[in-house]
Amino acid sequence: MTAIFGILNVTQDSFSDGGRYLEPEAAIAHGEALTHDGAVVIDVGAAASNPNAEALAPQAEIDRLAPVIAGLQSHGIAVSIDSFATPVQAWALTQNVAYLNDIQGFADPALYPALAAHTCHLIVMHSVQGRGKAQIQPSDPETIVARVCSFFEARLQALTRAGIGEARIILDPGMGFFLGEDARCSLNVLKALPKIKAQFGRPVLISVSRKAFLRSLAGANLADSGPATLAAELFAARQGADFIRTHDVKVLRQGLAIQAALGDD
Repeated sequence: MTAIFGILNVTQDSFSDGGRYLEPEAAIAHGEALTHDGAVVIDVGAAASNPNAEALAPQAEIDRLAPVIAGLQSHGIAVSIDSFATPVQAWALTQNVAYLNDIQGFADPALYPALAAHTCHLIVMHSVQGRGKAQIQPSDPETIVARVCSFFEARLQALTRAGIGEARIILDPGMGFFLGEDARCSLNVLKALPKIKAQFGRPVLISVSRKAFLRSLAGANLADSGPATLAAELFAARQGADFIRTHDVKVLRQGLAIQAALGDD
């Protein structure tokens, strides 16, 4: 059964819910609610990575994260930190988090010794930007799968050479603008999930929740993008996604339950 990561944005400019959970009390309550709805991990981000997001200093990011992480962990909730800032990642390792989630796929070798000394799982994400937040830029739908696989091959080699156990690594091919402005890039990668899993033998995480490419394909706005999101998430599960990262945990949990009951999992 596919496991669910619940998205918790402690930000002011996330594209879907910026500002809603900026206060620690609201963030902790939402994390508890997502857990009750079926999330096995809460993925907490304090710096948005969409193309319109403003940069946030690492210390400001840590200041936002600290009370939320402590509050969630006090309730026994498994926490993932979503950050591409090396100082924030280094801090997170001291907080006994279960996962680190990096949209740059851990591009900074200076952190590798600390990663090797820890036991948390690492979500290694591919993005066409390489470094920094998502940007709206072209990429080739016909070569995007090969590009993703080439990135994973190189990054897995670098991480394992540094002493980081491959069993700790989860692969995220990226979605939406992280693959390029053409929606076909995301569609092609979703359809190639069995190939990616077979090539690398690692669990795969998919995050398509509310993304612009789905809204564009479905002719939906942000407020009514739920059906498009669920359709893509259930397809990803059928393609073998081990984890799905979503805003709407309860809806996905119910969808996965019916898919399993129908023998379509």
